[in-house]
Amino acid sequence: MQAQIKEWGNSQGIRLPKEILKSAGIALNEVLDITAANGVITLAKPFRHKTLEERAAEFDGQLMLDGEYDWGEPVGREVW
Repeated sequence: MQAQIKEWGNSQGIRLPKEILKSAGIALNEVLDITAANGVITLAKPFRHKTLEERAAEFDGQLMLDGEYDWGEPVGREVW
């Protein structure tokens, strides 16, 4: 796929097709890291740690943060 650089006010811009953004997992208004080297421009999603709320949502909100957890029988010289 190709795209053309166009004027956008005092800058230049490239419009990216919705399908490309969707396949890259990039949402509207998301901030990207931009690097340029040897004639190649790279756009990448910056790494960020998930919040506790985002992690809880992955487990249907059931993080089980209270109470005890059974880790099984001792394996080494643990003192219980």
